[in-house]
Amino acid sequence: MEFSFSDRCEDYRSRLVAFMDEWVYPNEHVYETQARTHAHGHGQPAVMEQMKTEARTRGLWNLFHPELGE
Repeated sequence: MEFSFSDRCEDYRSRLVAFMDEWVYPNEHVYETQARTHAHGHGQPAVMEQMKTEARTRGLWNLFHPELGE
């Protein structure tokens, strides 16, 4: 039996690992600080919107909704 990742899966995995290393882990403290100071704990901290934008740019957002034709 073959248990290795497909090329497509390996591509997504490497991009996700890079995104986590470059954006998520370094911004954990920023997120916590912004969440603590956000009015009444409602809404998302600004850093979350920045990370969402970057995830979209890298093709890592809404993976379960592939664009038509893919």
